[in-house]
Amino acid sequence: MSASLHHNSDYRARHGLRSVINVSGTMTSLGASIMHEDAIAAMAEIAPQWVEMDDLQRRASAVISRLTGGEAGFVTACCAAGISMSIAGAMTGTDFLAIEKLPDRTCSLKNEVILQLGHAVNYGAPVDQSIRLAGGKVVLAGTATQVMPYHIESAINENTAALLFVVSHHTVQFGQVSLEQVAEICRPRGVPVIVDAASEYDLRGFLDRGADIVIYSGHKFLSGPTSGIVAGRKDLVRAAYLQNKGIGRGMKVGKESIAGVMAALEAWEKRDHDGIRARETAALDLWQKTVNALPGLHATILPDPTHNPLDRLEVVVSPDSGFTATGLAKALAAGEPPIVVRDHEAELGFFFLDPCNLHPGEAEVVADALTRVMNAPRPDDAMALPRHTTAKALRWPD
Repeated sequence: MSASLHHNSDYRARHGLRSVINVSGTMTSLGASIMHEDAIAAMAEIAPQWVEMDDLQRRASAVISRLTGGEAGFVTACCAAGISMSIAGAMTGTDFLAIEKLPDRTCSLKNEVILQLGHAVNYGAPVDQSIRLAGGKVVLAGTATQVMPYHIESAINENTAALLFVVSHHTVQFGQVSLEQVAEICRPRGVPVIVDAASEYDLRGFLDRGADIVIYSGHKFLSGPTSGIVAGRKDLVRAAYLQNKGIGRGMKVGKESIAGVMAALEAWEKRDHDGIRARETAALDLWQKTVNALPGLHATILPDPTHNPLDRLEVVVSPDSGFTATGLAKALAAGEPPIVVRDHEAELGFFFLDPCNLHPGEAEVVADALTRVMNAPRPDDAMALPRHTTAKALRWPD
């Protein structure tokens, strides 16, 4: 491996950590993203200083408002925290006694939260658990593959606190009621629409399309520290922020993360998005040419399913390759350097290569690894099928 690929390798070697190449995407399990140098500098600058946290969050609110078009915003621990705090705020408003009593004693509050069944996904934890953590009661609308407006309309009653709308590649990508139509149903009935847009690139579109609150990840496409960003209507954002005096206390964020998110947002305004796309396209073209020259594999460049401005390479693995999609993903992850692909749909016979988290030179390393693995003797688990198991998790920390 060339010297240019040893990014922070001293730290990983010192702690016995693998020097992974991430072609899976902005995945929390891999550290989410490559943090922007401006965010790192801001975090280092504020780390030894005292600061009044509410005032720092006020400054963050101004930056968030400018970037998202929301009336206000704040930074919290992560998107899951943002969901819980936003749901809690929709339930309690600014009633401090109610805030202190969550997640119990919600019978006197509006506590029902509507979720389209195709949005009831697991992104590392069940999304509905973020509702339940706030004391909310989940009301599922429709079926997994078809939700009609009347399903949502009939779910709204005097106990409805909010509707949670999830934007993710994990959700069912058809048969759900659109954000625009959800807003048309909910707004005249006084039901806030809260959007989970953790992995989304568009910082303004969801509020423009009718959302009342949008929750973004600060550490995925924005390349900031691990965090969540809550933006939208000032009254709802204020009520969510006040949850720091209740359930949000366990979701609090440090001064370093707030400063880092502010810097990442400001860097977003100046980022060379076209240049980034060009580098990603070059990697995809290299990988497609490499994969299509290998027997039993076929590659197609596909757009992001939630309309982020990026593409990925779908690698279809046929049996005559000597691998299943799962087996080939395992072989790449077991190599040196380990290459982690986007394999959450491997049971369908394919995986993806995502170029959005590459260091310089790593696209070529991935292409070489594909060729090397395909030309090597097949490992024992080459024809492995996906197995849903908790065994690995139950071995931690061993």
